[in-house]
Amino acid sequence: MPKYSYVAQDAMGKTYKDTITADSREKVVNALQDGGYIVLEVKESGGKAGGLLGGVSSKAKTGSRTNRKVKSHLLAFFAEQLSTLISGGVPLVRAISLLGEYSSDPSLGYILVQVSKDVASGSSLYSSLAKHPKTFDHVWLSLVQAGEVGGQLAATLMQVSVYIKSQDAVKSKIITAVTYPAILFIMSVGVLFYFVTFIVPVFATIFKESNMELPAITQAVLSVSNLITHHYILIIVVIVGAIVGFNVYIRGDAGKKNWHYFLLHMPIIGNFLQNMYFERLLSTLSTLLKSGVTILNCLSVLEEAFASNVIIRDGLRGAKKDVSEGKSIADSFKDTGVFPPLMTEMMRMGEESGRLPNIIDTLAKFYSDHVNQFIARFSAVIDPILIVGVGIIIGIVVMSIFMPIFQMSQIGSNM
Repeated sequence: MPKYSYVAQDAMGKTYKDTITADSREKVVNALQDGGYIVLEVKESGGKAGGLLGGVSSKAKTGSRTNRKVKSHLLAFFAEQLSTLISGGVPLVRAISLLGEYSSDPSLGYILVQVSKDVASGSSLYSSLAKHPKTFDHVWLSLVQAGEVGGQLAATLMQVSVYIKSQDAVKSKIITAVTYPAILFIMSVGVLFYFVTFIVPVFATIFKESNMELPAITQAVLSVSNLITHHYILIIVVIVGAIVGFNVYIRGDAGKKNWHYFLLHMPIIGNFLQNMYFERLLSTLSTLLKSGVTILNCLSVLEEAFASNVIIRDGLRGAKKDVSEGKSIADSFKDTGVFPPLMTEMMRMGEESGRLPNIIDTLAKFYSDHVNQFIARFSAVIDPILIVGVGIIIGIVVMSIFMPIFQMSQIGSNM
C-alpha cells in the first residue's frame, strides 16, 4: 500500500506531521477526521498534495482568488449546513473544515480553511469571519456575534440562511420580471437602428431624385436617419459626455442625495423602490432583534447595509443618534421624515406591547407583499406596452416610406 504524509491540527491548534500507510488519500482524511483532527494536507510520498487544502484549487491556496465575490446562495447553503452540523453535535472547527473541504467554490473553500484555522487557534467564529469582510457582511457578523454570545449559534446561523434566501428570492423575481422586456427592447432598438441607418437612406436617395414634396412624417424620419448616419460620432460624444458628467455629479454629496431622492420619489418606480428598501430594512432588523442584537447595534448594522442610498442611510443615522439619547424607537424613526407613518406607528405599538420583533416581522411581510404585487403587475403590463410601443414606432417608419411610394405610383398611373 502507498504511504501518505499528512499535516493536521487538533482542536487546540497543535500541528502534527507524520506518515501513514493506507489504501487511498480519502481513507487517510477520513481516519484523521474521525480522530478529531483538522486535515491541512495529505499527499502521497512524492505525489500531489490533497486533503483539506487539496480540495481547493492552487490559486485558492495562495489566496489569489479570494477577492472574487462568493455567490449569496453558497453562503446561505454554508450557514444552513453549519447550523445542521453544530445541532448534530459536530465540533465547530471540524464542521467548518468539512464544509471548506467539500465546497464547490474555490474562494469560499479557501476562506473556510482560514476560518477553521483561526477558530482552532482559539479565535471566536465572529472574529474569524470578520477577517473576510468582502464575503461576510455586517449582517452576517452581527448575527454570528449575537449567536455566540447568547449560546444560540446554530439557531442564529439558520436565521442567516433564511434571511439570505428571502433576499435572493426578491432579487430573482425582479430579474425574471425585467429580463424578457429588456431583451425585447434591445432587439427592437437594434432592428430600428438597422432600418433607419441602412434601409431608409436607400429610399431617401430615390425620393430626392423624384423631386417630389414629401409628407411631414417622411421628412421627420429622413432627418433622424440623416442625423444618425452622418453625425454618429457627435451623437456618441454627446452620450458619453452626458454619462460621464452624470457620474461626476452623483459622486458629490449634493448630487448623490438629489439623485437618490429622485429615485425614491419618481412616479410608479419610486414607490416600488421604497417598498423594496423598507422590506429589506425591516426583515434585516427583525432578524437581528430576534437573534438578540441590541437596537443600537442593529441600527449601526443597517446604516452600513444601506450605505448605497444616502437618504435611507442618513435616516438610520439620525434614528440611531436619537435612540442613543434616550428617545423611543418609533419617535426616532418618525423624526427623520424618511420612514412612512405606518412603519413608525406600528413600531410604537410593538414597543408598547413588548413585541417589537414580531411587529417588525409583520411589517416586513406587508412590504414584501407589495413588492411581489408590483412585480407581478409589472410583468403582466410591461410586455404588451413594449410590443404596442415598438409596433407603433415601426409602423410610423414603414408608413413614412410607403406614403411617398404610394404618391409616386399615383402620379405614374395618372400619366
